[in-house]
Amino acid sequence: MSRYTGPKARINRRFGCEIFPSCKAVERKPYFPGIHGPRLRRKVSEYGTGLNEKQKLRYMYGLTERQFRLTFDAAKSQRGVTSELFMRFLEMRLDSVVYLLGFARTRRAARQLVCHGHIVVNNLKVDIPSYRCSVGDVVGARSHDSSKRYITQSLEDCRYRVVPVWMTLDSFTLKGKIEREPIAEELEQRINGQLIVEFYSR
Repeated sequence: MSRYTGPKARINRRFGCEIFPSCKAVERKPYFPGIHGPRLRRKVSEYGTGLNEKQKLRYMYGLTERQFRLTFDAAKSQRGVTSELFMRFLEMRLDSVVYLLGFARTRRAARQLVCHGHIVVNNLKVDIPSYRCSVGDVVGARSHDSSKRYITQSLEDCRYRVVPVWMTLDSFTLKGKIEREPIAEELEQRINGQLIVEFYSR
């Protein structure tokens, strides 16, 4: 399955939550998308519940099914609570870290920023969005004027967004540091990770 590039409001309406940034379309039409949306009362099975949780998380991080499953398999191979490890692996991806620091307004924009070579990790250019950051890594803007200009503007636009407590941001030098790994309470709370584990364990 390829990466989703269609209407964002449709996905928000389908799952009833803000997977993508909110828009007025969801407020005007608070029901399922499609011609039968206003009257649709669909009973969701146990399988469907797990599938919905999996799809919501996949859309949030903008991954293909293959990328998503590989990340899950990597988490499952580690010792510990699989659901927490899985969510942590997603959060520690470079494109996610760039987004959380406020260097980009959306995760999709963060992925593009990384792919275009505007981001450095420990002063080395990294253009792989799936690069898994580690504790102590310093993520910042490349020395090019275009990189600094874009990230400065993004930080201004995202000035009301709170940087996670497990990272620190220096907006003057355009650098952020990962101080520690996020704990369970600091991960995405709108998703039931255990349902995803059960879905893939069928």
